[in-house]
Amino acid sequence: MKKMKKITILIIAALTSLSSFSQDKLGHIDVQEILVVMPEYKAAETEMQNFALDLEKTSKALQSEIQAKFEDYQANVDNYSDIIRQDKEKEIQDLQQRIQAFEQNAQAQLEEKRQKLLTPITKAVQDAIQEVASEGGYTYIFTTEILLFSSKSNDVGSLVKKKLGL
Repeated sequence: MKKMKKITILIIAALTSLSSFSQDKLGHIDVQEILVVMPEYKAAETEMQNFALDLEKTSKALQSEIQAKFEDYQANVDNYSDIIRQDKEKEIQDLQQRIQAFEQNAQAQLEEKRQKLLTPITKAVQDAIQEVASEGGYTYIFTTEILLFSSKSNDVGSLVKKKLGL
């Protein structure tokens, strides 16, 4: 009898949790799909590409400079006195260190620029998702990047696009 009571209680608890889950309203969205149609995102991507190209040009110029110095050094090493040879070697080493520092700094600046440009855009998308969730009574909205299956009827992307004026 006690065993039957426990089983009945477990079944009732399971049914209660299932019924409360069925009351949850679920939605999904492909955030990347939203971002690529946003003019702000396109402008940020263009700005990022231009910034990266500028950094790459500077890097290539430094690489050309060190290549030229190294070729000059190799061509004339036999003609240099010890002090001039040491000076040229130090000059090449210093330039190599400058290039490494530049490349590290460039990566940091590129990431900083990316954050600066994309943070307000992703915040706008997040805010629009929050508004759609509140207005539509959604309990959860998932991103499609992690879903294994979803019904098109639960896609809130069009609602978010509307909120963003897209």
